[in-house]
Amino acid sequence: MSTGRRSQAERDEITVEISYALFSAGFLAVVVFAAIAGPALVWDLSPAVDTALLITAASVAGLLGALRVVHVLRTFARRRR
Repeated sequence: MSTGRRSQAERDEITVEISYALFSAGFLAVVVFAAIAGPALVWDLSPAVDTALLITAASVAGLLGALRVVHVLRTFARRRR
């Protein structure tokens, strides 16, 4: 990777890759949240189970979303070298 100024094409490529990373992470987070929290939202479960499922779903979805962004951007950085 050069230390000089980047061309417009390089900046566009980076912007597209960041957008893809964020979009795919958001999609993954929504799917994972729905899969884990779905039973709590559909069925009449006890309040403790509802809370546990929602907290677990939010935590796992957030973690996987962040990991997805890191994975996509690291892969992009390796390809550029």
